[in-house]
Amino acid sequence: MKNIWILNHYAKPSGGRHYKFAENLIKRGYNVKIFCASTVHNSNQNMITDSRKYLYELHNDVPFIIIRARNYKGNGAERIKNMIDYTAGLMSVSKKFDTEKPDVIYASSPHPLTWLAGYKLSKRYGAKFIVETRDLWPETFVAMGKMSKNSIPAKILYKIEKFIYQKADKLIFTFPGGKDYVESIGLDSSKVRYINNGVDLEEFNQNKTRYVLEDEDLGDDSTFKVLFTGAIGEANAIYRIVDAAKIFIDKGIEDIKFYIFGDGPEKEKLQNRVQEDKVTNVIFKGRVDKRYVPSILSRADLNIFCLEYLPNLFKYGLSPNKMFEYFASGHPIVSNVECGYDMLEKYKCGITVKGGSAEALAEGILKFYNMPKEEYDTYCNNALKAARDFDFKILTDKLEEVILED
Repeated sequence: MKNIWILNHYAKPSGGRHYKFAENLIKRGYNVKIFCASTVHNSNQNMITDSRKYLYELHNDVPFIIIRARNYKGNGAERIKNMIDYTAGLMSVSKKFDTEKPDVIYASSPHPLTWLAGYKLSKRYGAKFIVETRDLWPETFVAMGKMSKNSIPAKILYKIEKFIYQKADKLIFTFPGGKDYVESIGLDSSKVRYINNGVDLEEFNQNKTRYVLEDEDLGDDSTFKVLFTGAIGEANAIYRIVDAAKIFIDKGIEDIKFYIFGDGPEKEKLQNRVQEDKVTNVIFKGRVDKRYVPSILSRADLNIFCLEYLPNLFKYGLSPNKMFEYFASGHPIVSNVECGYDMLEKYKCGITVKGGSAEALAEGILKFYNMPKEEYDTYCNNALKAARDFDFKILTDKLEEVILED
């Protein structure tokens, strides 16, 4: 089981889940290759701008095979064509790298075409087939109301999902309720394993002191700083944070400040609203290099996690990347995402308030604002304990167990 191919359309040479897995596995003596698309998700960047079908690049000794795929915006037809480009290119380009045939094909969602390609490659090479689910397709779209459960596209996606789950040797879910989901669709859950997302604690702590963002607001000890980092899009429902912030303005509580680090399609609209409604305690800081995130989060008093209110979507648990960076910062978290397998409740490192309610979110923030220091420090210590459980070295141990299992 020495040769491992990781298939992830959206893997990034700059880091991320599968980069970290590959980096750790290579140190343990495995030969790992990551196959990704040339397009960088949520950007206009394409790593191949000429007629080449692929690029082979080493990033800190991690081999990436970057497969040419067309640019796209949004979630329309062009994105589907982009998925097809990657899948077709993967089947063709992979033949150039099979002098060392893979022992393991590790195919990661979100979209099911990667799974289908992984299945075909596993049959081609007689390799162990590990399937990873990071997002439920089409269950997510059904829960969000973007697709009817009985529509033809949904039925096709459900059929592919069942087929792949039956053919896989092992199933990895990044959220803790994977077994529940597999049983809910009438399949045996004995192949299911749980490996959530995580954080490289060594890198996080090094960056915390090495890359310090100079920012007067973050250094202002007279304010209670509530921080959000991430994309400013519909899914993260930043308007809920603005609604909660306005409650404090209306109550005359002036020393709670909200700092939003990130960018996205909703940013301009939210900035206009903040200005029009005089929500002066919300400050948009813009996009920052990821290396500065540890130093930013380490200067928060409270980190905030916010999503649109979709209660049926999160009953199997959560796997947001930012949550593990929040843990590593050693500061508590307030979340408005009611979910199954609540990590904040499990580790006692934050609180989850009622979803869809700005008032509940404001009350949760006030709880930490008024909290005695001893109790607050306990939440901080518990966040660090949670981070240690989700360090990528620990997660790689779990992945290696799955690789070596019969």
